[in-house]
Amino acid sequence: MLKKIVIQIGTFCFILSLTLSTAHSPISKGYVEEKWGQAEEVVKEEDPLYMEILSHKKELDIAPMDAKVDSVWKAIPGLNGQTIDVQASYEKLKKYDTFDESELIFHETTPSVSLADLPAQPIYRGNPEKQMAGVMVNVAWGNEYLPKLLKILSENNVQATFFLDGSWVKNNSHLAMMIKEEGHEIGNHAYSHPNMKQLSSGRINDEISRTNEVIEATLNVTPTWFAPPSGSYRQEVVEIARDYDLYTVLWTVDTIDWKNPDPKAMADRVVNETEAGSLILMHPTESAEKGLELILQGVKEKGLALGKLSEVLGEKRAP
Repeated sequence: MLKKIVIQIGTFCFILSLTLSTAHSPISKGYVEEKWGQAEEVVKEEDPLYMEILSHKKELDIAPMDAKVDSVWKAIPGLNGQTIDVQASYEKLKKYDTFDESELIFHETTPSVSLADLPAQPIYRGNPEKQMAGVMVNVAWGNEYLPKLLKILSENNVQATFFLDGSWVKNNSHLAMMIKEEGHEIGNHAYSHPNMKQLSSGRINDEISRTNEVIEATLNVTPTWFAPPSGSYRQEVVEIARDYDLYTVLWTVDTIDWKNPDPKAMADRVVNETEAGSLILMHPTESAEKGLELILQGVKEKGLALGKLSEVLGEKRAP
């Protein structure tokens, strides 16, 4: 401590003498400011608090992860890294003159390769290092269950991605608007719930474009995600969807709620299978209505945040 005080006093006296002399000498203001900066660095390097922040930087900085195409999971999004802002953290902690890791200031660093840089590939999951799971609801029927599903999601502060069948939106615009107004994300689920794998190129285009058009006209939303009905597709479907700036999304964990399973057994299985990056698929069914809260609570208890696809598949680190 004594050594630190002596250094600070000596540095101050040196810079003060330079400052006073500038009025009668060619020493520039910039030169003095430079010396002040150098002096501040000396003082910081003698400060145990500053050095402790530096030591934690080596430990807590995380490199960003590039998006990639996996041989099994196909397209996997990238994930931002993080780095400690040493100067900002030092200035913040200096007020308390004690180190507190929870008070460190971080900045996120972006990957070099993003999802948009990859060739057209389906997405089955988010980045496994991101502590989030996504909730997907495919809607082409089941109107009677939608209000309760929306209520449960709201009560649990969870926003999901609802993939809407185009003909369903046309005939149920009030329900589609209700979903949007609850803050949920809207995706494209084709127009007539066809088997996309068996369609001609023209029909694939028609199913995707008509649904985009009705969603944009009804909800003033342009979808980012496309979920092929029943998960049926071929590579051409993925490529055509990409032509419409849509990413084709499947799922990691399927509730299989359309088979009317026991809600608790279904929820237990889904929670057990869900991990970081998982995309959970459900529909507006009685089993989903009765099992949804158990799923949401169980996944949260595993330490995972829940959200819509733009959050789970985005590069921003989990909250």
